[in-house]
Amino acid sequence: MLKSSSSEDESESEDYPDDPDISHSSQRNLREGVSASSNDSLAHSTSAVHTRGSLSDRSVGRPSSPSHSVSTSSEPPGREEERALREEEEHKRRLQLYVFVMRCIAYPFNAKQPTDMVRRQTKVTRQQLQIIKDRFQTFLNGDTQIVADEAFCNAVQSYYEVFLKSDRVLKMVNSGGCSSNDFREVFKNNVEKRVRSLPEIDGLSKETVLSSWMTKFDAIYRGEEDQRKQPQRLSTLAGSELILSKEQLYEMFQNILGVKKFEHQLLYNACQLDNADEQAAQIRRELDGRLQFIESIAKQPKKGPKFVLKEMEEMYVEELRAQVNLLMANLESLPVSKGNTDSKYSLQKLKRAQNTAVSMMEVTEDSEPTLSKADVVLSFTLEVLVMEVKGLKSLAPNRIVYCTMEVDGGDKLQTDQAEASKPAWDTQGDFTTTHPMPIVKVKLYTENTGMLSIDDTLLGKVVVRPTPNSPKTPEWYKLYTPKSVTDKITLKLAVRMDKPQNMKHCGWTYCQGRTAWKKWKKRFYVLVQVSQYTFAMCSYREKKADPNEMMQLDGFTVNYIDADQELEAQGGRFFFKAVKEGDSLTFACDEEVDRQLWVQAIYRATGQSYKPVPPTQISGGKGSNAIISRLQGDADRARKHGMDEFIQRNPSTFNHAQLFKLLQELMLDHRLNDSFSCLGWFSPGQIFVLDEYCARYGVRGCHRHLCYLDNLLDRAENSQMIDPTLIHYSFAFCASHVHGNR
Repeated sequence: MLKSSSSEDESESEDYPDDPDISHSSQRNLREGVSASSNDSLAHSTSAVHTRGSLSDRSVGRPSSPSHSVSTSSEPPGREEERALREEEEHKRRLQLYVFVMRCIAYPFNAKQPTDMVRRQTKVTRQQLQIIKDRFQTFLNGDTQIVADEAFCNAVQSYYEVFLKSDRVLKMVNSGGCSSNDFREVFKNNVEKRVRSLPEIDGLSKETVLSSWMTKFDAIYRGEEDQRKQPQRLSTLAGSELILSKEQLYEMFQNILGVKKFEHQLLYNACQLDNADEQAAQIRRELDGRLQFIESIAKQPKKGPKFVLKEMEEMYVEELRAQVNLLMANLESLPVSKGNTDSKYSLQKLKRAQNTAVSMMEVTEDSEPTLSKADVVLSFTLEVLVMEVKGLKSLAPNRIVYCTMEVDGGDKLQTDQAEASKPAWDTQGDFTTTHPMPIVKVKLYTENTGMLSIDDTLLGKVVVRPTPNSPKTPEWYKLYTPKSVTDKITLKLAVRMDKPQNMKHCGWTYCQGRTAWKKWKKRFYVLVQVSQYTFAMCSYREKKADPNEMMQLDGFTVNYIDADQELEAQGGRFFFKAVKEGDSLTFACDEEVDRQLWVQAIYRATGQSYKPVPPTQISGGKGSNAIISRLQGDADRARKHGMDEFIQRNPSTFNHAQLFKLLQELMLDHRLNDSFSCLGWFSPGQIFVLDEYCARYGVRGCHRHLCYLDNLLDRAENSQMIDPTLIHYSFAFCASHVHGNR
């Protein structure tokens, strides 16, 4: 008589039989049908991924939880050691998988969290079902303060006897297929029929009666819970159904993969997941490694999977190339800076991957478009803060003084007026400029009290030449005074110059090259990112917005070198070099920390696979020194705890199809055991990670859905409630692939 209805049409109670074993034979037939129909066509697709690496060549198990199994005292010592080794290897495997997942979360460029998914309701557990029964029994016994008429009591009695005490409902609750919303909708559907059958009452509509009955039902269902805490509790529970932050996603996958908090912190710091430039460079290195692997298969087909037909080898290589081309196009679609989303260089690497059979690092300059000075436009924001003046001894205390400020001869800004006895302002002027080496002029004036005077009297001025690397803290500057002023005046001033997004590093350094900067000289250099794959080293002069000389860094490889005695005699102490076929650039810095920062920035720009190792380690210090020390410390701690092997491994050497199968299975178990009646549907955050992982590491859609379908049928056979629509979706996707539509 009573029908279970939910906000999801799939979770109605009538869709499931009383005995869950009834559907086992049909589920097994469905599984066998998928396996038989897709066996031939999927044999090549599943064998397309090789088993490479010690962590990736093991078969995937199906652990029910990320925790280690409990040892028994009856096991022989040899078996205990063997079991411990298996658990250690499995934990290493999950740590490696967690590194790949973290990188997907830190810098996604293929997927985003969906916002159009149906929100799942919190599930009802067996304990909660008993509590709900007790609350309704208490109401029927007349032990509550809820006032109700006979018709409502009869409806509640019917609901209690037919629905709540039903063995079918108990089985559904045990399978995780019932939510609080389902319980409410069942009662609502039942009482709607009862209210419609009631006689009309003047002045009282049936909608009002229905609303009143539902309010009383909610009061009975909640019992005497604290209403002030309830909304907060519900909002916390609903958090995983909303868009999750990166920190929340990290925490979720720590629980899914059994990763400890300190292990996550070591990996997070060593991978520099908070550095967008490093993550973009990591993606470029991964794609270059995949291209090299593809070309090795094209030259030596024996390295690839075995196919029935010879023509399928070429089809396989073309499919891999298409995957990499799509990833490169997606990466190029990410803007480098505001107003620079489109560039004639954006498809440069994509064309290169299609038209050449060598690595991206081995392309000649003839195939590259030439950069122009208009492609490296920079825009800086300057904040000039005038604070106070000291040394105004010869000026009367009641005289009015003020300051003016200007950048590169542009518009002037003036501070408020102040008395000479208290010359303090704390006034900030905001400027914009395209000059990497701007000139900031600040002048101090006093008002001229003469009747015939027109201009105020200049007391002193200072010229500041800031760079993006200049300190942001206030400093005291000595003013240059005219001959008529005998006081030694100082001005407290702060100049803050922000880096634009497309500037990756800058500073003074010596350089000499073959085709550019042919003379060994100290210049101000800026590393500019034109697109996701195009970087340029530019030298600038004062008062100039355009670079004096520039060099595109594509194809270069950077590394530390020993000092050149001949060049060192002319300037510079710590040397490094960027080389490519037919060209080279030799650099030198006055400080070791500057050299390491430059090498790090150029290493990210070139996308080279080899990571330069500094010959000397830096410890202590402030500012940039502290940055280098922190990065070295993070790497050392990760190496000490054995995490370095997971970070340095090449992703293209792994069997990502098997890793993904393990990841998806663990995610499904985690999802089915959370507080929501999901019926097998993943949360938006989980869908996002699965989409990004498949796109970034080349997991085929058919393999994904085939594994998903297998997992869903397994859970359904184990008496867990699975949405039939979800099974149909995965089966239809696999069937479409078998028939050649995908």
